[in-house]
Amino acid sequence: MRDIGIVIVTYNSRAHIGPCLDGAMRSGAEIVVVDNASTDGTVDEVRRRNVRLVRNEANRGFAAAVNQGFAALDTTFVLLLNPDAELLSGLDAVCDACRLEGAAGAGGKLVDATGRPQVGFLARALPTPAALILEVLLLNRLWPNNPINIRYRGLQLNYNMRIPVEQPAGAFLTVSRVVWQELGGFDESFFPLWFEDVDFCRRAANRGYRFYYVPDAVARHTGAHSISQLPVEKRCVYWYGSLLRYSAKHFRPLTFRAVCLAVVAGSLLRSLGETVLHRSFKPLAAYGKVVRHAGRCVLFGWGDGAVTSSPR
Repeated sequence: MRDIGIVIVTYNSRAHIGPCLDGAMRSGAEIVVVDNASTDGTVDEVRRRNVRLVRNEANRGFAAAVNQGFAALDTTFVLLLNPDAELLSGLDAVCDACRLEGAAGAGGKLVDATGRPQVGFLARALPTPAALILEVLLLNRLWPNNPINIRYRGLQLNYNMRIPVEQPAGAFLTVSRVVWQELGGFDESFFPLWFEDVDFCRRAANRGYRFYYVPDAVARHTGAHSISQLPVEKRCVYWYGSLLRYSAKHFRPLTFRAVCLAVVAGSLLRSLGETVLHRSFKPLAAYGKVVRHAGRCVLFGWGDGAVTSSPR
């Protein structure tokens, strides 16, 4: 059994998958690509490099594809790598962190095109109700240096040394197979994407496991690849749907409803602003779905018959 394998989930990723695979192949790790029904030539780029490919006939969502990739490998550790991330280093450092007592996994340093660390994204604290409420009400943008946002986005962390963190970025996350199997992998109800990695880190923390940030493992990350594949009017529906699912799963009923109310208020503000900005009524329709979904959750909760899945 090899120490580490790499799972890369693609969906119309032709523009990025070449450099991603080239970097992954240099690491010497076993690689599997799970493609969610791409139509842009992504599969051709993968086959050109003779990398193992699992091809889905339909888009099964990110969580399900990751679970497929994990099942296709038998390595001790598995790196979940975004197709818009290119490895610039080896993976010994993340493997060493994963071997620490009580470790569930480790994330590396993500840098932008200029080599600057993507602070605020590469490692975060697990979201609290207060953090999500400030986020959906746009208060974190208006007051980015508030103490809740600083902790949530890890703005106070020392990124020059290996440190324990609550939530390494899912774009560059190595996980122990033993812990993965114990937790049952990603929750596929987070569809098509968002919050599945946060949920996994939360469940690991609930069982006493820790994650680490490792500066010696480095990847260049373009960012926003998954988002750009979705129509603008659907992005908010999927993101808020997954946020509400996460909140219902991990927060108490009263705090969950507080998050729902904040989503309603924030969505109304965003819909008006984006309608004016884009000169289109599409934001009103999209955010209208979010408001109705969150409103039903306020009245009936998540699993009381009113709502059984994220709005799609």
